[in-house]
Amino acid sequence: MRYAYALTSALLLGGTAAAFSFQPPAGAQTAQNEPGAIASTAPRAGAPMSFADLVARLQPAVVNISTTQRVTVQQSNPFAGTPFEQFFGGPRGGGASPRTQEAQSLGSGFLISADGYVVTNNHVVSAGTASAVVESITVTLSDRREFKARLVGRDAASDLAVLKIEGATFPFVRFGDSRQARVGDWVVAIGNPFGLSGSVTAGIVSAINRVTGGGTYDRFIQTDAAINRGNSGGPMFDLQGNVIGINSQILSPTGGNIGIGLAIPAEQAKPIVDKLMRGQAIERGYLGVGIQPIDENIGAALGLPKDRGELISRVEPGEAAAKAGIRQGDVVVAVNGKEVTPEQTLSYLVANTAPGTRIPVELLRDGKRQTVTVTVGKRPPEEQLAQFNPEDDSGMPQEEAPQDTGAASLGIGVTPLTPSIARSIGVDPAVKGVVVTGTDPSSDAAGKGIRRGDVIVSVNRTPVANAADVARQVAQAKAAGRDQVLLFVQRRGQGIYMPVRIGG
Repeated sequence: MRYAYALTSALLLGGTAAAFSFQPPAGAQTAQNEPGAIASTAPRAGAPMSFADLVARLQPAVVNISTTQRVTVQQSNPFAGTPFEQFFGGPRGGGASPRTQEAQSLGSGFLISADGYVVTNNHVVSAGTASAVVESITVTLSDRREFKARLVGRDAASDLAVLKIEGATFPFVRFGDSRQARVGDWVVAIGNPFGLSGSVTAGIVSAINRVTGGGTYDRFIQTDAAINRGNSGGPMFDLQGNVIGINSQILSPTGGNIGIGLAIPAEQAKPIVDKLMRGQAIERGYLGVGIQPIDENIGAALGLPKDRGELISRVEPGEAAAKAGIRQGDVVVAVNGKEVTPEQTLSYLVANTAPGTRIPVELLRDGKRQTVTVTVGKRPPEEQLAQFNPEDDSGMPQEEAPQDTGAASLGIGVTPLTPSIARSIGVDPAVKGVVVTGTDPSSDAAGKGIRRGDVIVSVNRTPVANAADVARQVAQAKAAGRDQVLLFVQRRGQGIYMPVRIGG
């Protein structure tokens, strides 16, 4: 009550102040919170003064989901390595024996049809570890009736799954249009946090199209409604009772709610759910490229603004991008008329394009804008898509100090890549470039992860074959007033662009 009175007083004071203020000239810019410019904060027509009636209507369609899992673990033998080992269950020389144990998981979901189709997160009904197997899934309704559920379909990339329970008169809810959600709108979440069934929380939409960097398709609705472990898979409702999101993740240093919950928007979820219900496979578009965002450092090295477009670091032979003529070093700025930004990434735009579709792709090449037409391919399973990890140096030669001055201003030493060196470091002998012979530990190059055995194919997108080529590109960057150069670094056949600061 104290908060409600304080808010009313503030509104009255604001109205009084407006009565004595000078009116701005017609057409003049005014403050965003100019008195009279913002509509009343009282609930608009149809908005509830309490969520109780809304919750009473919706709660029967929200369910709890639990799984029973069988986990295989290694059991240590306390007598391993002693003469008694063979008498106490341990294999001779092994020291451990596998055993199985039961595990459980808890989550939330909601019914979307009277005949028992249930939507939840994929991770709610998935095995917790690689050694676990899900043996059964149980759906519990708000009236405590329990049903064994059948997994109809799942999509790991979007973290969605559809279950089926047998029946014909279940309460259910429908998806709404999440595109109408605005920052500041009220939302209500119902779920099973920490196993506390039927918990209701309310808050507002904190952000839309929130990208967390956790995956290709993560464009979430962010809310401050309390979302905790066990809320996963539960619905996020607007005040009309429409499902506008599926609660999926939280951002938290402790694992508990800190006011940052994330939900999969209905506009993304519903098409996938519809396909899973029909038993159809989820197909996504694919270019066959490695990409990097244009951050401040890469933008400085290329002379481009940051956060606009993405840099092509690799083109897979025979895939859609290669067939269309897209090259390593191109900067893609738009796909099918939609700008590439951190909130609308190249991966997101292409993945949401049906395989076989012909689309225009706008790109920058050597500072010139051009458009190519791409026939979108089909994205392979996620487990087949490997990424280059510059921190993984297993098998690389030991690091030593630079021995030449050709690239000394970058803090690295280089030598021409010969076929024999290429074979020794696991690089295709057909690759052209220079191999790093050592790095200065205090250099930006070392800080970025460049090390002995890496191959530098190009500097500022210009191929290099020796130290003189590297030095020439560094000198040109300095003359242009840039303090960084963009190296294309390859390791075991995988490449990545790295902006590196030029030393003194």
